[in-house]
Amino acid sequence: MTILRRISTRLLLGVFVLWGAATLTFLALYVTPGDTALIILGGPDARPTAEAIAQVRQDYLLDEPFIVQYLHYFTQLLQGNLGESYRLRMPVTDAIGQQVGPTAVLAGTAAALALVLTVAIAVLTAQRTPWLRALVSGIEVVLAATPSFIIGFALLIVFSFTLRLVPVGGGDGLVPLILPAFTLALALVGSLSQVLRNELEDVLEQPFVLTARARGMRDLSVRVKHALRHAILPTITMSGFVLAALLGGSVIVETLFSRQGVGGLMLSSVYNKDLPVVLGIVLISAAVYVVVNLIVDILYTLVDPRVVTS
Repeated sequence: MTILRRISTRLLLGVFVLWGAATLTFLALYVTPGDTALIILGGPDARPTAEAIAQVRQDYLLDEPFIVQYLHYFTQLLQGNLGESYRLRMPVTDAIGQQVGPTAVLAGTAAALALVLTVAIAVLTAQRTPWLRALVSGIEVVLAATPSFIIGFALLIVFSFTLRLVPVGGGDGLVPLILPAFTLALALVGSLSQVLRNELEDVLEQPFVLTARARGMRDLSVRVKHALRHAILPTITMSGFVLAALLGGSVIVETLFSRQGVGGLMLSSVYNKDLPVVLGIVLISAAVYVVVNLIVDILYTLVDPRVVTS
C-alpha cells in the first residue's frame, strides 16, 4: 500500500507537470511577435489576400481572446487530439512520429555510452592514487562545465576534419551516429561520474566491504559486486537530469551534425511559430520525464527497500 501511495502521488504530480508545461509553452508562443495567420498561409512572401487571412484567423480561432484559444486547445487535448501542424499540414502525432525514431536511437545510444563510461570511470578511480583521481576529476569538471555544442565542435575538428575517421554529419547507420552520441554522452559523464565515485568511496569504507575483502575477494569484484549496488542510488536520482540533458542536447546535436529528429523539428517549429507541434513535443517530453521519474521511484524501492518507509 505504501508503494501504491507513492506511485499515486507521483502520477498526480505528473498531471500537474504536464498541465504546467503545456500552459507555459502556450503562453510563451502566444506572446511571441508575428502573425500566426501569415505563417499558416506560407509567410509574408506568399502575399495572401485579406480575405484569406481573415478566414484562417476564424478557422483557427486566432481572432478570439487568449482564454478562448487556451480552453479550445485543452478541450481538444483532453480528447487525445494534439491538433494539426500549421506548416506541415498533417496531424502533430504524425509529424512527431516521423522524427522520433532517429532521436530515440541517438538518445538511447548516448545514455548507454554515458552509463558505461560513468561506471567504468568511477569503479577504476575510486580510492586510487591522488594524482590519478585529481587528473580524472579535472577532466570531469571540464566536461560538466562545457556546453554540448563545444564538445561537438571539438570532436568534429579532431575526428572529422583532422583525422577524417568519421563523416561530418548526416546519413544513416552506425558510423554517422558515433560523434553525436559521444557528444551527448560526454556532457553527462562529467557530472555522473563525480557523483558515483564520491558515493563509491564512502561505500568502500563500510564494514561489509571490509568483511568481503577479508574473505579474500579480489578488489574489482568487491567494487562491482558489493560496493557498486549501494553506491548507485544517487546516480539513479539524477536520471531526471540525464533525461533533461538528452532532450535538450538533442536540439543542438541534431542541428550541429545535420541529423533528422525531434530536436530539429522543435527548432524549426519554434522559428515558424507552429504552435501545435511545439506544444505536442513539449507534452510528450514532459510525459516521458514523468514516466522516467516514476520508474526511478520504483527502482528505489527495489534497490533499497528502506526508501518505502521514509
